[in-house]
Amino acid sequence: MGVTLLLSLAAVPASAATAPTATTEEQRLDRAAPQEILRRSGFDAVAPQFARALDRAHSYGEAKRIVVRQGESLWRRAVDRAQGRGPAVGEEGLSRDDDRPLYWARLGMTRELRQWEPTRFGVSEAQHARLIRALEDSSRGHDSISYPKKDRAGHRVKRILVTGFDPFTLDRDVRISNPSGATALALDGTVIQTADGPARVETAVFPVRWEDFAEGTVERTLRAHLPRVDLFTTISQGRAGRFDIERTNGAWRGGFPDNENLSRTETVPVADPATQPQWTSTTLPYKEIVNGETGRFPVYDNTSVTEIPAGQTAPVVRPDGPTAGSTAREGGGGNYLSNEIAYRATLLRDRLGLHDRLPGGHVHTPILQFGAGNTDPATGEITDPGFVRNRLDIIAQVRQILTTAMDARR
Repeated sequence: MGVTLLLSLAAVPASAATAPTATTEEQRLDRAAPQEILRRSGFDAVAPQFARALDRAHSYGEAKRIVVRQGESLWRRAVDRAQGRGPAVGEEGLSRDDDRPLYWARLGMTRELRQWEPTRFGVSEAQHARLIRALEDSSRGHDSISYPKKDRAGHRVKRILVTGFDPFTLDRDVRISNPSGATALALDGTVIQTADGPARVETAVFPVRWEDFAEGTVERTLRAHLPRVDLFTTISQGRAGRFDIERTNGAWRGGFPDNENLSRTETVPVADPATQPQWTSTTLPYKEIVNGETGRFPVYDNTSVTEIPAGQTAPVVRPDGPTAGSTAREGGGGNYLSNEIAYRATLLRDRLGLHDRLPGGHVHTPILQFGAGNTDPATGEITDPGFVRNRLDIIAQVRQILTTAMDARR
């Protein structure tokens, strides 16, 4: 029986023998709400078209080109849709500012790629992983960040870099949208008029997965750009009814489950941990932002952290920020991936020697809430007028926050 088994395995392509099942995120695709979001946005054909293109590949190199090209196409399609370009195909009342079609279409593509078994050539497990990473990067805008040197009049264009996140807590409510991701789509490639001239915004979206962050996706994406931009901010969804400018970020993962339902409780894993600080701080002009007229939601300078004071063992809340020698347990933005992206981006800023010249930090948006009468995920609709209004108002306010921050640099 052992010989027969070995012969059977030898006849199967390497990719088929090791092909994993769909991930926890991908398994949610088959629920009713994601399918409705894909259908009503016209993105339901993305994954099947991608699968057909993959099946036509004659080599690993060709497959890699297909993956990158179609990933970039998905990102550009989502950006165009959010910014009012292209035909309003399949929308059926699903507003253009919605970030969810990108999220669910990408998961459809990664599921197809994960289960793909080429018949013309072999693909090793490592090659398969590289293809998935290429698809993730290209479909999140990570590879398309680009700034013009000058405008048409020959003036230098200021540069702003913004990041957002995927939807999360989807087992609580699979209908959820993330306003930070919607903001990234709405602002990518747009120009903001500031007191010092035009500023180009480039954006990217990150996964809500602990492992991707441990593997360096934030640093890999931002490293080449931070030395060349005039301002950056990571953005995520925070508390109900308010914006927070997070003053301090902590080097601690608090264990809340990610989109794969995995939990991590540990010091944020970074390169060169021997020089890793417990805290990093914003260099955004938080006073001007908080005092500015940016929109209908109040904006707060959030200075609170949770620390273990030097020489002690129990965590305590410090409303005015960390004390000397303390160990981080929560930054202003908590100890989930929003805090972690802020920590990683600002630590990268500091390690690149940019702390004193580059404004950067983290902005927490209000929670994106469904309208009254549409709050029960078991019976609710995937959208409603209040939901759309809230998302549009958040996007508009982030844009004004960026303008205010750039004006404060003068």
